[in-house]
Amino acid sequence: MQRIRLRYTKRGRLRFTSHRDFQRAFERALRRSEVPMAYSAGFTPHPKVSYANAAPTGTGSEAEFLEIALTEARDPDLLRQLLDSSLPDGLDITDAVEARTSGLAERLTASVWELRLDGVDPDEARSAVDAFNAAESVEVQRKAKNGIRTFDARAAVADLQALDPPADRPGDKPCAILRLVVRHVTPAVRPDDVLSGLRAVADLAPPVPAAVTRLAQGLFDEESGTVTDPLAPDREAAPTAHPAVAAAVATAPEGTGSA
Repeated sequence: MQRIRLRYTKRGRLRFTSHRDFQRAFERALRRSEVPMAYSAGFTPHPKVSYANAAPTGTGSEAEFLEIALTEARDPDLLRQLLDSSLPDGLDITDAVEARTSGLAERLTASVWELRLDGVDPDEARSAVDAFNAAESVEVQRKAKNGIRTFDARAAVADLQALDPPADRPGDKPCAILRLVVRHVTPAVRPDDVLSGLRAVADLAPPVPAAVTRLAQGLFDEESGTVTDPLAPDREAAPTAHPAVAAAVATAPEGTGSA
């Protein structure tokens, strides 16, 4: 009867939760919030929840997306608040819209990542980024189910920059910040693949694992080089008032709500 698209985060220690962990936590939140979920048919019915392009375990994210199907109409923002209060801090529902267009997954064509490299001098990182960007291709290897796979990590990278570290950052140890925009291609190129590429072209090897956070994902605009909000088309297609709210106003007794 209704489909709702949600944006959620993985923050702090919750970045170490796997996708299966989040699925279990989210389905418990649906039950606690008494959401009128639609269920699949068959011998083992399960809630109709579609997850899109989940971030790898161990990475933080400000832009994860999913879609749920309901049997009764609900106000998206009220639903967001109910679900958010039923999830642990760090797994936060930050946005909700009614699905009014098709193809959410097709709009997730690129991601923006931030990579914090503690112990790496910013000038060293900047030189490595320049070498990576200048290369026509950067071959890296990744262990897969069928053995070691070799692929080009450079072609999928739309933008890679070394940023100045925050001026108010505590401590006296060096820290480099990278901003990465990567297209979603096959095979998928992940932030750790780009770090492997930086090691290959410039011998950049952070002394500790990088802290990686997805800042955004959505449709990549080739002209501007930006990643757009995938929920924007649904928001733009929505009427000024939610249908359930509009119906309540239409059937309210005359004079209700007047000052």
